[in-house]
Amino acid sequence: QVQLVESGGGLVQAGGSLSVACVASGHTFGTTGMGWFRQAPGKERGKEREFVAAISWDSVNIYYADSVKGRFTISRDNAKNTLYLQMNSLKPEDTGVYYCASSRTRIPPQIPSEYNYWGQGTQVTISS
Repeated sequence: QVQLVESGGGLVQAGGSLSVACVASGHTFGTTGMGWFRQAPGKERGKEREFVAAISWDSVNIYYADSVKGRFTISRDNAKNTLYLQMNSLKPEDTGVYYCASSRTRIPPQIPSEYNYWGQGTQVTISS
């Protein structure tokens, strides 16, 4: 059974930094594209899930949403089955529940429906 478990969320002031991680088990993490999505407050899960970043199985292909480009960094450690998201220069609009997800392909798309496994999410709150 595939499990994705996020950790590292929390509360930080605007301009600060936060790092979240996702540990995977039960599947071949090293051959799977991975992504981070977020859901803003008031949005029901499954609706309005916003793409944040994605990384291919070999870390060669990396994609970011325009809203986080230059501030966030996605990375992975296949030996540890772990996906990371380093978030710098945080803004109040970055607030939300952050989900990691495993895609159906080695090079991940930016569409939530192309991801077949999801973590439970971790809350990130940025105060102004």
